Amino acid sequence: MLAIPAYALSRDPGVAEQQRALAAAKRDASAAERRAADLEHRAKAMTRAADRARAEQAAAAVAIQASEARIAAAEARVGIVDRLRARQRARLAERQGPIVRLTAALQTMARRPAALALVQPGSVDDMVHVRALLGSALPEIRARTAGLRAEVARGDALRRSAGLAVADLRREQDQLRIRRTALARLEADQRRRSQGLVDDAMAEQDRMIAMGEKAKDIAELIEELGEQSDIRTRLASLPGPRLRPPLPGRAAPPPPSELARLSAIAQAPPPYRLPVRGRLVSGMGELSDSGVRARGLTLAAARGAQIVSPADGRIAFAGPFRSYAGIVIIDHDNGWSTLITGLGRVAAKVGAEVIQGSPLGVADGGNPRITVELRHAGRPIDILPLLTRG
Repeated sequence: MLAIPAYALSRDPGVAEQQRALAAAKRDASAAERRAADLEHRAKAMTRAADRARAEQAAAAVAIQASEARIAAAEARVGIVDRLRARQRARLAERQGPIVRLTAALQTMARRPAALALVQPGSVDDMVHVRALLGSALPEIRARTAGLRAEVARGDALRRSAGLAVADLRREQDQLRIRRTALARLEADQRRRSQGLVDDAMAEQDRMIAMGEKAKDIAELIEELGEQSDIRTRLASLPGPRLRPPLPGRAAPPPPSELARLSAIAQAPPPYRLPVRGRLVSGMGELSDSGVRARGLTLAAARGAQIVSPADGRIAFAGPFRSYAGIVIIDHDNGWSTLITGLGRVAAKVGAEVIQGSPLGVADGGNPRITVELRHAGRPIDILPLLTRG
C-alpha cells in the first residue's frame, strides 16, 4: 500500500486528482470482486447446465472488470509516485544549491596556504574572524545537511515505491490476460454445447437482419424489437386453461390485487449496473456539438475494456447497424430494453438469454466511447437514479 503524505495532497492538485482516481478504482475493483464471487457461488449451486454456463461466463467477465479496475488503480499509484518524485527532485535541487556553494567556499579556504596569513597584512585577524563565523555557522550547516539527507532518504523511499507500483501494474496486466483467456475458453465451450440449437439461432439471426435492413435508424429498430417483445410477453403471460364457468360468459376476472401486482412489476425497472467501467463524458439530455440531445450516458472506456450486460434479459439485436460498428440491444421484458453502442467486438448472440454481468463484447480500439440507453415503452429513462439506488 502506497502512503501519500498529507502535504502532497494539499499542495499538488494533480496528486489529489490521482488519489481520487485511485480510491474510485479500488472501490470499483472491490465491488466487481464481490459480484464475481457471488456469480461463482450461484454457478456452483445451479443444476441446469445452461444456467450454470451463463453464471460462469458472467463471473469471468466481471472478474475481468475487476482486473481492469485494479490496473487503473496501479496506474494511478504509478502516476502519484511519479509526481511526488518530480517534486522531491525539485526540492532536493533547491536545498542542494546553498550547500554546494558553501562547500565550494570551504574548499577554497582549505586550499589557501596557511603561510600566506603571516605575510599578508591583516590576514591573521581575517582568519580569526573567519573561524568565528564558521563556528557560529556550523549548527546551520548541520541542520541544512540533515534536511538534505532526509530528502535523499525520501527519494530512495519513493524510488522503492515506484518499483513496487510498476510491479503491481505488470502483475495485474498478467492476471487480466489470464482471465481473458479463461473467458474465451468458456465462450468456446458454450458454442460447442449450443451446436444443437444452430437452426433456431440462425432463424433468429435472419429475423434480426431483416428488421435491421428495414429500420431506418436505431429508434425505429428498437421500436420494432419492442413490439415483438411485447407480443412475446403477452403470450407468455396468458393464463393456463381454466375450468368452464357454471354459466356461459360468467368467467371470473383476475382479482384486483393480482392486476395491481402485475402492473407494478411491469413498471418497475430491472436491477441495473453500468456495462463498462469508464469516465462519464456526457449525461442524459446533454447537447452534443451537432445539437443532438443525448438519450443515455456516454462513457470513455479503456481500450479493449470488457462490456457486460447491465441487467437480465434476452439479446434482441447484436452486430453492426448503419453507421454503428457494433451495437447490442437487450430486451428486459415488460417494455424495458437497453441499447449499447461503441463495441469493437460483439460476443453476444441474438436470442441468447443473459444475466447481469454476462459478457457482450469489448470496447472499440483507439479512443472508445460506450453509450448506454435504457428505455421503457420506447421512452428514454435516466439511468443515474437507478445506479444511485442500486
